[in-house]
Amino acid sequence: MALKDTLLPEFDQEMAATRQVLERLPEAAFGWRPHAQSYDLGGLATHLAQIPRWGRAILEHDHHDLALTGTPPVMLATVAAVLERFDAHVREVRAALCEMADGQLMMPWALKRGAHLIMSLPRIAALRTFVVHHSIHHRGQMTVYLRMHDIAPPPLYGSTADAWL
Repeated sequence: MALKDTLLPEFDQEMAATRQVLERLPEAAFGWRPHAQSYDLGGLATHLAQIPRWGRAILEHDHHDLALTGTPPVMLATVAAVLERFDAHVREVRAALCEMADGQLMMPWALKRGAHLIMSLPRIAALRTFVVHHSIHHRGQMTVYLRMHDIAPPPLYGSTADAWL
């Protein structure tokens, strides 16, 4: 079995689960934030929509330099815009992953800040960490935001407490 075939089912399942959460966003609350140091809801939604884009960069480049990070993305103002951006990035990274051979996926990928190496790991591990796991982390934050707006989170891994009410 090819390495990409071990990651694709997980990628597909977690991206579908993330989309379910994004579909429930209360657009009228995009400016709301639970704490002064937290993302506002629209900012978190934009971040979740952008995370899959990192996968393509991981697959196409051998490193990312935090010292060269450009301007942050423009905040998306509607649920439709969030879903459109998310879907486009998921399609792009999935297509790029499908083209990768095992040797390419095992090549080292590095996260740097200028000349300082922060970490180095195989490209497939970087993709899993910075795209799949990172999405899960922020998706969890978003489910709390939803709950704080009295919106039931979707049953991502089975039933939620809402099924018992």
